Amino acid sequence: MAHLHLIDVEEATGLLKEEYDAAVGRAGKVFNIVKSMSLRAGVLQRSMELYKGIMFGASGLSRQERELLAVVVSRQNECHY
Repeated sequence: MAHLHLIDVEEATGLLKEEYDAAVGRAGKVFNIVKSMSLRAGVLQRSMELYKGIMFGASGLSRQERELLAVVVSRQNECHY
């Protein structure tokens, strides 16, 4: 099994701290999927912009439909996060 070094919330500084603070604001915590990009804060920032565009941007799908699709894809891929 692969092992990733994850930077904890208490250790985060600079851009990573900003992204972690935003994650706490959105979800009340920093999920491991966010922490998995902690060594590349710029990549995390761009990934979160993509996520927000997909989940909250203009679309023919409702927010609920988008969430349902995300759950179905995660389940199919056996992702448990």
